[in-house]
Amino acid sequence: MTHRWVATQAEFEEVIGVLCNEPRYAIDTEFHRERTYFPKLALVQLGWADQIVLVDPLAVDMTAIRRLFASPSIAVFHAAQQDLDVLTHSVAAVPERMFDTQLAAGFTGYSTPSLLSLLHAELSVAASKGDRLTDWLRRPLTADQQHYAAGDVAHLLELHDRLTAKLTALGRLDWALDACEELRTRPTGATDPEQAWLRLKDVRVLKAKARGVAQSVAAWRERRAASVDVPVRQILPDLAILGISQKHPSSQAELSQARGVEERHSRGAMGAEILAAVADGLTRDVQLPSPDGDDLDRSLRPAVTLVSAWVSEVARAERIDTALLATRSDLVALLRGDVDARLAQGWRGELLGDGIRSLVEGRAGLTFDGKGGLKLIPTAPEPAAEPAPEPAAD
Repeated sequence: MTHRWVATQAEFEEVIGVLCNEPRYAIDTEFHRERTYFPKLALVQLGWADQIVLVDPLAVDMTAIRRLFASPSIAVFHAAQQDLDVLTHSVAAVPERMFDTQLAAGFTGYSTPSLLSLLHAELSVAASKGDRLTDWLRRPLTADQQHYAAGDVAHLLELHDRLTAKLTALGRLDWALDACEELRTRPTGATDPEQAWLRLKDVRVLKAKARGVAQSVAAWRERRAASVDVPVRQILPDLAILGISQKHPSSQAELSQARGVEERHSRGAMGAEILAAVADGLTRDVQLPSPDGDDLDRSLRPAVTLVSAWVSEVARAERIDTALLATRSDLVALLRGDVDARLAQGWRGELLGDGIRSLVEGRAGLTFDGKGGLKLIPTAPEPAAEPAPEPAAD
């Protein structure tokens, strides 16, 4: 399928007008974030019917695509999470209706398949792997780069048809559409500055005062990186945050002695800001999150392991990607009794709810089925207490 390069606003607006009247369209993005804090949109590929266009976001106002996103037309992606993130930042909108072929495939026996593997398995298409290190921001793009980019949307609508037919036959189309809607509406955006310190290597070895400093300095770094749109490592390396946290300096001279700190970090306004963050951090009482990543009552924590085993068995038996069926946070939410727990409602509740409740309430246990799997078995009821003997007559 041939493609067309779109680099003028008039052409782009024309494409948007056409797509708004199409029932669906394939979409993919290319972006970079190596030199920026926020992802930089470098290319948008759109495909429909027998046409593919490559839109140059460096030459057109991409906010015009909001009109398409607000239309009834279905956007067909593969592995949409990062595309949604970059579109949210670049145009402040995502499609109102979408279908993710990677997500949908997870309900038909695949486990997070790549586009290449899915195309080969479902359509017998051998797509080009391309160059993973391509600089999509360089202009002009070569013919090979454009051909590879066009290939990312060339067969998505065929995949949409194939997977929709499979899901319909399995009675799981609504499940897949629900999962796509969950992804579409999932919050996106930058890292919470106050949580940024938890991404530091070896953060768990820090002592109490050092944890407060690490949290405060990492939060300062995150905000500064976002304000100037550069990667956090260019503001201050992780090693420097750890060094500052352990030393908690109170002067620029002490700051300059912390491991990983360069001269540019300890002088002038930046040095003053870091020292202010250190002072703020020393006032904080910061506790590490539990290793389990939840606040579940200790008596129920063993149940997470047991229920996880059952979820994995159901996923295997039903040929559903385990990651789609339930995450650890889903299990914790259900066991904690959250009213909005995903496992207590919808298709997940139908598949898992009764089994999980039986396990947690002690009405069932797990055993091997002799065929490499697990099965639920009812537990023996507690024996009835024998009535106390009547007192002997005088």
